[in-house]
Amino acid sequence: MSDVDIKSALEIALEKVEKLGSATEEERLRWEYVPEGEKLAAKYLKEGTNLVLELKKYPVNAKKYVIEGAQGILIRNINMPKDDIAKRKNRQAMDGLKTLKSDKVGVENIYSAMRRIFEHYLKQGEQQRKQAYESLKKEFEAKIQAAIQQQLGSFVGYKVDVERQPQFQEEWRRMQSQLDSQYTMLLEEYKRELKALA
Repeated sequence: MSDVDIKSALEIALEKVEKLGSATEEERLRWEYVPEGEKLAAKYLKEGTNLVLELKKYPVNAKKYVIEGAQGILIRNINMPKDDIAKRKNRQAMDGLKTLKSDKVGVENIYSAMRRIFEHYLKQGEQQRKQAYESLKKEFEAKIQAAIQQQLGSFVGYKVDVERQPQFQEEWRRMQSQLDSQYTMLLEEYKRELKALA
């Protein structure tokens, strides 16, 4: 065996930290208070806590990091309004975010654009999804009928519930995510803009 020392992962990590030097006050505040902000946002979303009152509990030099953490969670909780629960969650996250942001006009402008996307998603998007579903269903029914006819000859009257077929469900999920992707991409762009606002 050689004279080479084998170091543990902890020893290696400690050496790397030593080489980096000590963290600045700014970094320590960020490490401590961004997670606090994330917890605050989660509590707000679950229990409806008052963000303004809760923010007053933090030291002045830590508030911007608490807000940063909270905003990240709130922005992540804005999604396409697929059902009433998602609509309520969006409204709550958007209200909380507006409370935390100082550029209220900028936030409201982005929210207006988001609401237009949500409205389009619910109206025209729903219509597109229904048409795509029916089209896919007819296509699968035709394929199955052709396969049955090929296997059994002209056996008429045999009906298969295509909606229960795993291949149909899988294809529908793929098609649905493809239809939703255009809306999601726009929403993600607006979320980035929100994050950038003061």
